[in-house]
Amino acid sequence: MTAIVWSERVIARAIALQTLARKCVVLVDNCNWTGYECDVLGVTTDLRIIDVEVKISRADLKADAKKDKWWIRNFVGYSEPKEIRDGNGVLRYTTRESLWNNVARQHPPKVWKHYYAMPRDIWKSELLECLPSPHSGVILMREQHGNDTVAVAEVVRRATPAKDAYRLKPEQVMDIARLANLRMWEAYQLASSATTKLREAEAA
Repeated sequence: MTAIVWSERVIARAIALQTLARKCVVLVDNCNWTGYECDVLGVTTDLRIIDVEVKISRADLKADAKKDKWWIRNFVGYSEPKEIRDGNGVLRYTTRESLWNNVARQHPPKVWKHYYAMPRDIWKSELLECLPSPHSGVILMREQHGNDTVAVAEVVRRATPAKDAYRLKPEQVMDIARLANLRMWEAYQLASSATTKLREAEAA
């Protein structure tokens, strides 16, 4: 029996079909509609956004807290002038660094609920401390063996919703739906091209 090789696509597909299918009217992968990338973006039946980030390694998960989507960065001015001199002590130019006040977000912009999804094998409870927000949920993936090996998604920590969550307008939902439709046809084209190349290789 072949073991599952975890990838962003395998996990995203399982999340879309199992976790979000009944809650959402539209699902799009690798979507930047919010202004920041969502590995899976779902529009719920009451027109709010669920953002799922897929992680394949602990290092990838730990690095996520540095992303701009988790910070409000306010410009507060410039540092004192700093002189830059050459090896002979001659002044070349003067520079000033930009100063910023960084405030952590509890939810990414426009997002109602946020989740992290990853293989169960890489998860440890200590990783909760590494998440950018205590409101993020956690979805763990495992293999289920039967006639076929399938990926099973399990929500082990539910996301806390944003109380002031952005609610989409109908035209915005249509915009996201249009993107999802285009992605579907692109996927069909890629599958068709792959099939054609396989047949050509077999005939050669």
